[in-house]
Amino acid sequence: MIAKLLPVILLIVGTGVGIGAGIMLAPAPEPEVAHSTGDNMGDDIDHAEEEPMEEVELDEDGLPTTNREYVKIDNQFVIPVVERDNLSSLVVIALSLEVKPGVGERIHILEPKLRDAFLQVLFDHANMGGFRGAFTRSDVLNPLRTALREAAQKELGSGVYDVLIVEISRQDV
Repeated sequence: MIAKLLPVILLIVGTGVGIGAGIMLAPAPEPEVAHSTGDNMGDDIDHAEEEPMEEVELDEDGLPTTNREYVKIDNQFVIPVVERDNLSSLVVIALSLEVKPGVGERIHILEPKLRDAFLQVLFDHANMGGFRGAFTRSDVLNPLRTALREAAQKELGSGVYDVLIVEISRQDV
């Protein structure tokens, strides 16, 4: 008889212990915050203490002015993807650089060196399998963007903010 009641007793005790642990480990309820300034924005932020947003300067077309310039790398990059000693596909990528104003001329002067650095990064990415499968996922492209940015900063200095992948496509052979 005890052998039949033991599982039921253990079930009841286990459930009680689980509920007790849940109550003991539950986070404390957040205290309600009263709006001290009397704003009626409907949130818990004191809007009276906020600094006004900075005025954005607009150019003659009504677009915000920036202290950045975008320089397109003239030719696309073609990267072979090799699997088991056979060419399996070709990846074509077009890149642009986000740089400080005035760096564009230097990019065009150092373009052969910059293309060499970018190609090395792209070949390494291809050899690690970065262009297989769903190669356009952000978790696959973000390390590539980071490596390209680091290569550009190594060649051009700190005037490079980012490398933008403008176009990317893969053609299976």
